Amino acid sequence: MRSALLAAIVMAGLGPAAPAFAQCDPGTKLDKTTATDARKKMEAAGYRQVKDLKKGCDSAWHGRAVNKQGAPVDVMITPQGDVLLETNP
Repeated sequence: MRSALLAAIVMAGLGPAAPAFAQCDPGTKLDKTTATDARKKMEAAGYRQVKDLKKGCDSAWHGRAVNKQGAPVDVMITPQGDVLLETNP
């Protein structure tokens, strides 16, 4: 009974949200950078405690880190290699 209820909730879209970068469109070509590459680049830009790295369908890496002032921030690396702060709309 419990598993049927859980399945119904998920199918109705009321369950936990899917990961933001779970699936790419067919034919999307991702570059060959790794999470280790992204972490090193973010650390070289001055960020510490880099975690939760995920690669988007656009080959941009997204993660969380601590900036020079000690505040947690969302950081991304563009496919061109630029390290940027992500902002919430």
